[in-house]
Amino acid sequence: MERDVRDTALYREAEALFKSLRRPGSGLISDAAELSTNGTQVAFAGTLVDTLSGAPPTRICCVDLATGHTRVLTFGPNFDRLPRYAPDGGVIAFLSDRHRADDFQLYLLDPETGEVRDTPAVDGWVEYLHWSPDGKRILLGIAGRGADVAGGQGAVASRKTAQALPSWVPAVESGNEGYRWRRVWVYDLATNTVRQLSHSNCNVWEAVWCGNESVAAVTSSGPGEGLWYSARLHILRLQDGNAREVYAPQDQLGWPAASPSGSRLAVVEAICSDRWIVCGDLRVIDTATGAVLRVDTHGVDVTYAEWRSERHVLVGGHRGFDTVVGLYDVVSNRFSEVWSGGDLAASGRYITLSGWGESSDCVFVAESFTTAPQIGMIRNGEYRVVRSFDLGYAEQATAIAAVERVTWRARDGLDIHGWLLRPKGAGPFPLVMNVHGGPVGHWRPVWLGRRSLQILMLLKRGYAAFFPNPRGGSGRGQAFARHVVGEMGGADTYDCLSGLDHLVDLGIADPRRLGVTGGSYGGYMTSWLITQDRRFAAAVPVAPVTNFVTAHLLSNIPHFVSAFLADSYAKAGGKYHQRSPVVHAANVKTPTLNICGALDRCTPPEEAAQFHNALLENGTKSVLVTYPEEGHGIRKWPAATDFSARVVGWFVEHMPSGTS
Repeated sequence: MERDVRDTALYREAEALFKSLRRPGSGLISDAAELSTNGTQVAFAGTLVDTLSGAPPTRICCVDLATGHTRVLTFGPNFDRLPRYAPDGGVIAFLSDRHRADDFQLYLLDPETGEVRDTPAVDGWVEYLHWSPDGKRILLGIAGRGADVAGGQGAVASRKTAQALPSWVPAVESGNEGYRWRRVWVYDLATNTVRQLSHSNCNVWEAVWCGNESVAAVTSSGPGEGLWYSARLHILRLQDGNAREVYAPQDQLGWPAASPSGSRLAVVEAICSDRWIVCGDLRVIDTATGAVLRVDTHGVDVTYAEWRSERHVLVGGHRGFDTVVGLYDVVSNRFSEVWSGGDLAASGRYITLSGWGESSDCVFVAESFTTAPQIGMIRNGEYRVVRSFDLGYAEQATAIAAVERVTWRARDGLDIHGWLLRPKGAGPFPLVMNVHGGPVGHWRPVWLGRRSLQILMLLKRGYAAFFPNPRGGSGRGQAFARHVVGEMGGADTYDCLSGLDHLVDLGIADPRRLGVTGGSYGGYMTSWLITQDRRFAAAVPVAPVTNFVTAHLLSNIPHFVSAFLADSYAKAGGKYHQRSPVVHAANVKTPTLNICGALDRCTPPEEAAQFHNALLENGTKSVLVTYPEEGHGIRKWPAATDFSARVVGWFVEHMPSGTS
C-alpha cells in the first residue's frame, strides 16, 4: 500500500463526496450540535467548512423555532461552541479559542446585535459552562493545560501554552503532573471577575449548579483519567468551596442536574467504558437527607436529565432500537414516555435535549442512516423538523436500498440486536461488519457523512453493512451491559459471529466475502475475531487494543482494562494473556489493515504496531497506517479522506463485490 494515495481514484472519490456533503467555502451549515433554546430560538454550534483541512470548524448559530430562519452569529477564528442561553433568554454564553488555538475561554454574545464580549481568562481551558438559576453567575469546568481530552473526544493531550523548550530537552513524567487537574471556577457577571471554587485536592470531572449558592460535582482525589471510574458525587459550597459527599455509586456517574432550588439532584449511574459516555439508571437524590430514589424509566437507559421545574425532569435515553424522550414527575414518582423514534435517532454519542417551560417540549439534533442532521422539535408529543442541514446527502443515500432491524439468538440464547444496510441488487452480498466502540456503547441510525463515509462508499459498490450491538452495550439495561464486565472477548465474540451466521442463513451475506472493522473496542474486537475465526476475507482494526499488558501500562485509562477483564497483568496466563489478540496472531490468515493515531492516549499506537508485527512474523499480510496528527479515531481532514479511501480499497482488494 502506498504512503501517499492522494492521486488515486478512491481518494478523489472520497474527497468529492466530502465536498458534496459539506460544501466547503459555501457558508452553508452542514452539521449541528450542543443546542440551547429559550423557547422561541435555538442556539447551536453549527459546522461551516471553509476547506477540507483540519477539524470541522463550528460557529454559534441561531434558528427560529417558528420559521426555521437561521443566522450565523459568530465568525471565529478557530472554534466557537457550546452556546447557552441565560435563564431570561437574552444573553448567550459560549466557549471559543479565537484568541489562541485550543485554549477555550468564556465569551458573552448579544444574539440581537451580534456583539461579543470576552471575560477574564482562567488558568486552564474551559470544557463546559452552566448558568446559575438566577442568571447572575456562570459555572466553568476548567481543565489544566496539558490535561487529556476524554477518549470519546479523541484521547489526546491538550496543548500546553508554556514557552517552547529546545528540541533536545527530554520529556519527564513523574505520575503526579499537576497540570492534569480539573477545577470549577465561577464567573460573576456583576463584577466581571472569575475565581476558583474547588479546592486544590479536589478534581472535578463534571459539575452543575445546585441552587444559586452551591455546586454539585462528580469528583475524585486525583486527576488521572483512571480515577474517573471511582468518582463520587459531592456538593461544594459557593461561599468557601468546602465539599460534602452526597452519593457514592457502585458504578460510574454522569450528567448531574439539579432542581432550581438545589433541593434535589438527578444523576445517571451506569457501567461505563469512557468518560462523558454514560447511559444507564436515573437516580434522584435529596440533597438535605442524602436519600436516593431509583427511578423506574420503563426500560430506558438514560443519557440526559434536565429539571424543568422543582417537580419535573426532562429525560432522554435509549431503549433497544429506539431513542426515547420522557418526563419524570418527582412528586408522583411517575415516568411518562413522550416520544420515541426508531429509524430517526439523536446525533452524537447519545441523545441530549434542551427544553423550555415546565412541559416536555424540547429540541434536539436528529439524524439517521438516510437523513442528514436536522434540528427537530417535540411539542405535545409530536415531532417536527425545524431546520434540515442536508446539503446533498439524500441523493447520496439512495445507495442504501433498505435499512433493517436485525434480531438473532446468541449461542447461550440471549437475544442480540443490530442494524443492516442493504445495497441495491440481490444478495447474497459481500458484507462488512462494523463493531462499535465501548464495549458499553451501541449502534443506532447515524449520518454516514460525518465519520462513516467509507460505509457509504462501500454501499455504492454493492457491499452490505452490518452493525451488531453485542452484549455489554447500551440501551438494553444495566444487566445486559454488565454481561461484558470481566468477560470482554468472551461471549461478546460469539454474539458477533452468530449475527453473521444469521445473515448468511438468510441469504443476505456471502460467507466467502465477509469483512470486519471497528474502532476502539471495535478495533479490539476486529483484531480478536480474526484470531478466533478464519471466515473473514479482510479486516480493518482502528485504534485497537491488542496486548492488554501493554495497554494497562501505556494507556491513560488502566482501570478500564482491569475492570473489563477482572484480572491483573501480574497473573501469569490470566485474561490479560488469554484475551490479547497479539498472543494468538499465529492463528490469523486474514489480510489486515491496522490503523491508529500517533497521539492516541487511550489506545496508544503501540497496540496496532504490535499486532501488525506479530502478523508479519507469522506470514500474514498486514499493513500498518499511523496518522501523525490524530488521536483516538481519525477526525481531521485530509486524514479523514485518506482513511476512507484506504479502508474501501482494502475491502475491495480482498473481497471484491463485482461492481468495485
